[in-house]
Amino acid sequence: MGNLLCCVQVDQSTVAITEQFGKYQDVLQPGCHCLPWFLGFQLAGHLSLRVQQLDVRCETKTKDNVFVNVVASIQYRALADKANDAFYRLTNTKGQIQAYVFDVIRASVPKLNLDDVFEQKNDIARAVEDELEKAMSAYGYEIVQTLIVDIEPDEHVKRAMNEINAAARMRLAANEKAEAEKILQIKRAEGEAESKYLSGLGIARQRQAIVDGLRDSVLGFSVNVPGTSAKDVMDMVLLTQYFDTMKEIGASSKSSAVFLPHGPGAVRDVASQIRDGLLQASTEH
Repeated sequence: MGNLLCCVQVDQSTVAITEQFGKYQDVLQPGCHCLPWFLGFQLAGHLSLRVQQLDVRCETKTKDNVFVNVVASIQYRALADKANDAFYRLTNTKGQIQAYVFDVIRASVPKLNLDDVFEQKNDIARAVEDELEKAMSAYGYEIVQTLIVDIEPDEHVKRAMNEINAAARMRLAANEKAEAEKILQIKRAEGEAESKYLSGLGIARQRQAIVDGLRDSVLGFSVNVPGTSAKDVMDMVLLTQYFDTMKEIGASSKSSAVFLPHGPGAVRDVASQIRDGLLQASTEH
């Protein structure tokens, strides 16, 4: 009906290309237009001005001989003021863009090692965008944005990279664990040394207290009992300690069997041995 009335409708974000007797005539903007077909005018076609996206997957090889699939996402649109160039000069816009993407990626990636490809993907995307901008502007298209959305190495290479990463993390964890154990051992040794030091101080003070008590006992006994000598007092103290020791050994249920010579003569021999040992120690010092 629109053709019979010579009226055409152009939708929003779209332009229409008109011809007269097969020759380009004009670009129609969105809205309703009169197109007298009986004068040779006809509608050649429509051109969308919306942003379109093309995903290009390109396989190439890196400098260290690793095959990778690089996926580039190209966002582009036709320019309204160059609609006639965009409509007439290209028959396969997507194929043209894909060819330029292949050319730039296969020229850039082989110069880089695999790790550098991941690090410099923004530089690769910028190089692709610059090349497409220069090439496609002549055909009436604008490159809105170019993104490198994925870099996929070969499956075996990917598995090897994961294993290397896992090994590095395990080595780091082992080092941290060893360092922690080292610190624990140092702290444990410092604690044991401090404990032994304090224990030694306690034993030394205990022995000093015993010596002081014995000395006070000897002096007090000599003063209160006339006619006794220090030797007599020491013999009596040793005899008392001897019986106390025998009592403790007998009272303890977990004590091992201890065989000692027993009797008054034995006590005198023990006292003589202790006294001789003390005298000998004093002589040597």
